[in-house]
Amino acid sequence: MLEAARSVFAEKGVEGASIREIAKRAGYTPGAIYSYFDSKEAIYAALLAESLERLNQVVSSVKAAGPGAASTLAAKARAWFDFYARNPRDLDLGFYLVQGLAPRGLTSELNQQLNGRLHDALRPCEQALQAMGLAAEAALRENTALFAHGVGLLLLQHTGRIRMFGQSPEALFQAYVDHLVARIAPGEAAAARASDQPDLFGG
Repeated sequence: MLEAARSVFAEKGVEGASIREIAKRAGYTPGAIYSYFDSKEAIYAALLAESLERLNQVVSSVKAAGPGAASTLAAKARAWFDFYARNPRDLDLGFYLVQGLAPRGLTSELNQQLNGRLHDALRPCEQALQAMGLAAEAALRENTALFAHGVGLLLLQHTGRIRMFGQSPEALFQAYVDHLVARIAPGEAAAARASDQPDLFGG
């Protein structure tokens, strides 16, 4: 049922979709759909909630490549970025792109809950920034900027506009993270660079 709804929303948006079309695509009657969901917006919210749960699982499962908050920041940031890079339909859901950049039809409470789950996935980066020495307000500001930068690159990739620049969104995002670490914790950045260098005198 949810997969059928996902395809209908992707094709027609939430405003253009109908319970009847979702039911037809899923092989159900409209009445059967209404026994689970009271509106197409409720179905959309269920899809988004499921997507955010998968995002949180991915971020939680990723381990840092090395010790230190900088490694944690890099790992967690790449986790959410790569999740959306690999799953563009989830990017559409997460930013309401299938209906025009607005959470239409969702109650304020539900929208707040969904936003909270998205923030849960981003919070490990914020915590890593605080562990690198930033105050809570500064860490939130930097994490917001990191997310905004990543989403911008994802949208360029998703729309194909990144090709006009001949750039890799993954490389650009990694460069942003590297610069962020170098600016906030230059000592950790230097240590990370040193660990990446080959040991010319090793056995």
